[in-house]
Formats: sequence, structure tokens, C-alpha cells
Amino acid sequence: MIHPHTDPAVYAAQLADKKTRLSELLAPFEAPEPQVFDSPGEHYRLRAEFRLWREGEARHYAMFEQGDNRKPILLTDFPIASRRINELMPQLQAAWTDPALGFKLFQVEFLSTLSGDALITLCYHRPLDAAWHAAAETLAAALGVSIVGRSRGKRTVIGRDFVNEELIVAGRTFRYRQPEGAFTQPNGVVCQKMLGWAYDVLGERDDDLLELYCGNGNFTLPLSTRVRKVLATEVSKTSVNAALSNLADNAIDNVTLVRLSAEELTQALNGVRPFRRLAGIDLASYDFGTVFVDPPRAGMDPDTCELTRRFERILYISCNPETLAANIAQLHDTHRITRCALFDQFPWTHHMESGVLLERR
Repeated sequence: MIHPHTDPAVYAAQLADKKTRLSELLAPFEAPEPQVFDSPGEHYRLRAEFRLWREGEARHYAMFEQGDNRKPILLTDFPIASRRINELMPQLQAAWTDPALGFKLFQVEFLSTLSGDALITLCYHRPLDAAWHAAAETLAAALGVSIVGRSRGKRTVIGRDFVNEELIVAGRTFRYRQPEGAFTQPNGVVCQKMLGWAYDVLGERDDDLLELYCGNGNFTLPLSTRVRKVLATEVSKTSVNAALSNLADNAIDNVTLVRLSAEELTQALNGVRPFRRLAGIDLASYDFGTVFVDPPRAGMDPDTCELTRRFERILYISCNPETLAANIAQLHDTHRITRCALFDQFPWTHHMESGVLLERR
């Protein structure tokens, strides 16, 4: 739901409600009181996606209430989005009056970063021709952005198909390549707080880390500096390529990255079947002390959850507190929660990110 206000008192009350909800979900497991990491009330969202809605000869940015795609909410700005996105919105709207750019344009996506980089994706119901390419190059130069054009399975890139982000953890700046169309954390300020919390909770260790669902290496980069070495897995080829670039760009050389799903790695570690992508990796050489997981909303499947039970410490970041609680219920007989946190990635909504450290009893 889109909120027309950002009243600090209302925000504080909503955040308190989220803390209560998380505490109640984790109460059966005797969790400590969660640390709470708040969000700015405005200009926190680094991604935004809009449909275009025609009224007469004019077209507007539009969003819809969930479940209702007939009544558009027309926008001239979007206060929860980054200042860079709000700066670009009217400039792009002026540009799409050019038929070379505006003809059969139906959707616009913005991707920005805390470091000021930005990329715009333009989606069309038509092939992109030479006139589009020339107009898009002129626009990209004028706005100081990269542009990606999409049309029926084809993609045309003006500039780069990724943005560059910089996040500071424990005084060190980490550089991230964030590809267009791939998952990235939407709230950069809170993401930085999440990374700092995970870095602190993991602590300085002399053993190894197993990371499941590593994405573009968001957590991998800072956590790799706290352990001897890391074995990280991710199934998305786009995210794997971004993670490999990020590791190289940050001169991190103690991470081995394997393109496997968490379920496939579980099968490999259980000896169910071998995987060619693990050839040359000596799993026996790892002394895993901690497993780090950041699963999708569905949480860990039962077999992967059972795999994590083998580890002394389970560091778990969750975007769905209900599936987090369900996974902890499976692990509660062998592990207890020693640290807990709430990260308000999505202010003005009921959604929340949370984190727990589970340690063997």
C-alpha cells in the first residue's frame, strides 16, 4: 500500500508493532529481545518499477493497489524512492514525448545506489530500431545513466547492464556490481546495517564458513574477512557472475563459489549424488564452524534445515518471520537463539527482515 504521509510518530508506532510481532513469533524459543535497526522515513528505496498509464495524450507513472490493476495511482514523484530516482522521474517523462523513445513504452524500472549510480530499464511492446538506439544514447548521456531496452525477449544495453554500489562495513568500503534484473537489497541504508550486524555477530573466527543462497555476494564480502575461508553457493547464473566480479573487485581470495542450489549442496554433502560443479573442491578440507543462510520467503526446505543442524552456529537472515519461526522450530531441540535483530527494510508496510544467531546447546 502506498502511504501519503511519513509521520515520524506513525513510523515509530509501526516499528514498535513489528518488534512486538517478531518477539511473539520467537517467544516459544526463548529468544532474547531483538535489536531494532530502523530506516529513513523517505528516500530509502533504491529500486522502483512503474507501469505507464495513458490519459488523453499524456502518459503518467502509475502503481496499483495489490489485487486491483484497474484503478491506477498516478504519480509525479515517489517519496519512498531514492532522491536520484525522484530526480530522474520528470526528466524521463519529458523524454518519452519523443516517439523514438515513447512509442509503445509500457513499463519503466529504476535501479539506483547509495553511491549515486543509476540505471533505467525501458520495456516495450515493439522491436527496438536504430532511431530508438540513437535517442536512448542521447538520453543516457544527458541523464548520466545507463539504459536497458527490453522488447519481446530481446535486450539492448546503452552503457552498462549493472550499477556500482559501495557499502561500508566496520570501516571498510566494499564495492558491489548489481546487475539489472537480478535481486538486490532495496533499502541500502538498512542493508548496510544488516551487514554490520552479521559481521559483528559472526565475530573473528579461525574456522570456515558455509554460505547458502549467497546472491551477488552481498554478505559474502564482509563475512569473508572474519573467517579462514568460505564455501558459498548460489543457483542464479547472473548472481554467480556478479558475485565473482565482486570478489575480484574487492581482492577477496578466500572464497570458493559454486553454482548449486541449497538443496543440491545438501544432496552433495549427504552423499546422495555427485555434482560435476564440485569437481576439484575438497569438501573435507573445510573446517566449518558456522553456516550462513539468507533464503527466499519460503525459508529453508526441511532437508536443508536439517543440514544446518550439523553446524555449531547458524547465522540466519530472513525476509519472512513466519518461515523463520518454522525453521527454528525444527532446530530448537539442538540449537538456541543467542542473538536476534529486526531490520526495517520495508517501512510503511507489514514486511520485515530479521536475523538470528542459533548456537548449539
